[in-house]
Amino acid sequence: MNLQSRNKVDAAFSMASMTDLIFLLLIFFMLTSSFITPSGLPVNLPSSVASTIEVQKVSVTVTKDLLFYVNDKRVTKSTLEGELKSKLAGPKGVVVLHIDETVPTREMVFVAGIATKLEARVSIATKPK
Repeated sequence: MNLQSRNKVDAAFSMASMTDLIFLLLIFFMLTSSFITPSGLPVNLPSSVASTIEVQKVSVTVTKDLLFYVNDKRVTKSTLEGELKSKLAGPKGVVVLHIDETVPTREMVFVAGIATKLEARVSIATKPK
């Protein structure tokens, strides 16, 4: 009496669905990791106990040599207002200040005053303690 099964079990495992899942996770992490864009200019930021992450729309950087940059583009102090006006889409924009800790406070107040005049929110970038 010969009892053989007609259905043979295939022992091979298909990795196609596993690789699809890995690629989807890779794409997800690549997209979500690029939401925070740090300023590309080397500035020694002051430290703060409470530090929140603000989505940058317009970044204004003042270096220790009192050079002004708007989104990594160098501008003069006199053309700063015009450059900010063109970068801000309208009222309720966000301006993030990246100011070196050795820069006098009057420069920070000057830039914040221009941003407030243009009806933009002002946020000061700090490094956490």
